[in-house]
Order: sequence, then structure tokens, then C-alpha cells
Amino acid sequence: MRIALDATYSVGDHLSGVGVYSREMLLGLAQAHPESRFLFCFRPHRFLRGLRLPVPRNASRRILIGERPPRLTDLFHGLNQRLPHERHRRAVSTFHDLFVLTGEYSTAEFRRHFAAQARDAAERSDLIITVSAFTAGQVEQLLGVARERIRVIPHGVRLPAGDRVAREKIILHVGAIQKRKNITRLVEAFENTGPDWRLVLAGSAGYGAEDVLSRIAESRRRTDIEVLGYLPGAGLADLYRRTSVFAFPSLDEGFGMPVLEAMASGVPVLTSNRSALPEVAGDAALLVDPLDSEAIGNALRRLTEDDQLRRELIERGLRRAAGFTWEESVRKTWAVYEELLR
Repeated sequence: MRIALDATYSVGDHLSGVGVYSREMLLGLAQAHPESRFLFCFRPHRFLRGLRLPVPRNASRRILIGERPPRLTDLFHGLNQRLPHERHRRAVSTFHDLFVLTGEYSTAEFRRHFAAQARDAAERSDLIITVSAFTAGQVEQLLGVARERIRVIPHGVRLPAGDRVAREKIILHVGAIQKRKNITRLVEAFENTGPDWRLVLAGSAGYGAEDVLSRIAESRRRTDIEVLGYLPGAGLADLYRRTSVFAFPSLDEGFGMPVLEAMASGVPVLTSNRSALPEVAGDAALLVDPLDSEAIGNALRRLTEDDQLRRELIERGLRRAAGFTWEESVRKTWAVYEELLR
């Protein structure tokens, strides 16, 4: 089998969740199927960076020139709800989220551009992979895709390596500093926690970051709030090991990979009761209304003051995270290819 995949989002210094997913799929599929050939396709502006990505023996790099998919391949897989303009004889696309269609969490220009790409990919894909049942429902309802064309394949998580270290009184949020992540309400909630706790924000700046940073600057707990920017893998893993509470009250997520990362690292989780987050968290997190700062604050106080509750959520979280592996994601993705080419 010869498979072409859009590898554009797998390279860069600040990988998003889509970037992590892309890299896991590219390398995982090639490793799991040495009998097949894979083409890692990069759009021209990312090709030079793509030269840094390790390529297995059964894979090679290609440039997506003029939005034409490579010829003489059995299937093209768009890893971020996007396909080349020229149709391939068999096409799969992965949809991660559709928040651009449901909220003003980005510029109007970005929303128009992204929505057009998503609608085009939904129309021209033979099968669509979504990373959650929530996103599957959105693809069906917002883009008019028949349910029988959709396959749900959740993300995985890598169990952390490294020695245990002492937990610190840190409330951690991982994700871009942006409007959709609801960090302003998290800051409001944090202000009512004990004076010996710190709020640490790890993530690059995104849409609406100016308003978030302004609110932090005005906070009466400003000296207890750290804004670290994007952290690479080793630095983030160390921070997870030292953290005592993970707070992720996002307004909209197609999956919510940081929730699983925190659980796998033995950190009790607070997250939202909407979008895909209850589906990912199961019974292993405290769920709150993300629009209610008081509810977020009450949940934070419970987690910071109740040692037994933290221990219970840690145990549940470790069990929950163990059920999500990238190996299983790769296996199910390959099954989609086989189904389409059968």
C-alpha cells in the first residue's frame, strides 16, 4: 500500500495538539507497517523545516506543489481537515474541532478561511476521522456529513518518563493564552484560593491574549501568577511532575489533549462540562460550568484543600489515561485505510 499524508503541521518549534497528532500518525503508521510506503507531504512554506523530521526507511518527503496530491498513491490523508485542491482517487481527512463555526475565538479572516477549507474537505473526503464523538456530531450537524462516513478515533497520550519529584502548590494550565481557553475566568477563580498557591500558565500567546494578560496584570494575586510561554516537551513534563492541580476550564475543545497529559502525570484535573471535555475526562475529573467563575473557584478550593479528593482523582486519572494510546489510534487509522481500499 502507498499512502500519502499531509505532514505540514508536524514540524515547528511550538507544536500544537494537531502537530503532536500529525507526528504520532506519520511515524506510528510507518513503524507499524514496514511493508507499505509512505509519502510525507509538506506544503512549500514548511518543506525546509520538514527536512529536520526523522523519516523512516519506508517513507520519503514530497512537496505539495500547486495543491496537487502525489500521483501513484492509493490514498491521501489530510491530517488537519484540509485536502489539496486537486482530487485524489481516495481521500481521508481528520477533523479535530469546529470552534471556528461556533464562536468568535479567532479573527474573522481566519474563520472564513478555515471554514472554507473544512467544508471543502468534508465534501470531498471519502471517509472522515474525528477525534471525539462530540466533533463527529458537529461534522454531521454543521457540515451535513452523513454519519456513516465518519469514524471516531481518539487521540492517545504518552506516559511520562522520569523520577518522581515533590509536588508543589501549583495550579497549572497548559494551552495557548487565548480567549477560547477561558483563562480570564480561571484567574478570577484563582484569586480566591489559599495564599500559598501559585497559578502557572504554560502556552504561547493566541487570539485575545492581550485581554488575558491585562487581567493578570490587574489581579490582586499578580505576584502568584506565572506566565511561562510555550514549554518544550522536557520542560512541560517536569512541570506536570511538580504540579498539584490541573485546571482546564476551556470554552470549546474538539478533544483536550492536556487533560490526558495531566492525568497520565498523576495530577488531579478540573475541566469543563461542555464540548468534548466530559467525553475525554469521564469520571476522572471535576467538571464545572466554564461560564461560572464562582463554580470554577469553588472547585479549585475543593481540590486545593481536600487531600483525599486529590488522591481519588489521581487514581481515576491514571486509569483513564491508560485507556488512550497512540498505538491504538494508529491501529484504528490503518483500519480506516483498509476499509476504504477494500
